[in-house]
Amino acid sequence: MKRRLLLAATAATTLAGCASQTIDDYATEKPVLDLREYFNGIVDAWGVFTDRSGKVVRRFTVVMTCTWTGDDGVLDEAFTYSDGEKQRRIWKLKRFADGRYTGTADDVVGTAQGQAKGNAFYWTYVLSLPVDGKVYEVRFDDWMYLMDNKVLLNKAVMSKFGFTLGEVTLSFTKR
Repeated sequence: MKRRLLLAATAATTLAGCASQTIDDYATEKPVLDLREYFNGIVDAWGVFTDRSGKVVRRFTVVMTCTWTGDDGVLDEAFTYSDGEKQRRIWKLKRFADGRYTGTADDVVGTAQGQAKGNAFYWTYVLSLPVDGKVYEVRFDDWMYLMDNKVLLNKAVMSKFGFTLGEVTLSFTKR
């Protein structure tokens, strides 16, 4: 009997640990993140790529030039990596009345899907990622959290076939 109770408790704890956050968890958090307001003008970012062990494998900075016309936005990202490599990604975003967003970019496979609630934004997409002369399609589960009117934190988990490959962590500062 004790053994069954122990197994049941262990299973319940394990399953509870598998529960993941949802955008609704942040619905009442402040300050409220309005992507059209935050990503408007120039935004600077500093970030790292970490592997599965947590080791930093690449550092980078980003200068974003962001504009909106109504519910249509353009986020022009200029990346500079610590090894001197430069990349550019231009996101074209569309906002919908319920706080949902879609986005496209040249290196995004299909259409990114996201939603903002409270101080958070959750966004998922598949990115064609060049690594050592090859291109891999990698899924990004991307969470952003508005800290105040200037600072936004971002954590993205990269995966392939359901296996975590690493994480990207960024700090954005609005000029």
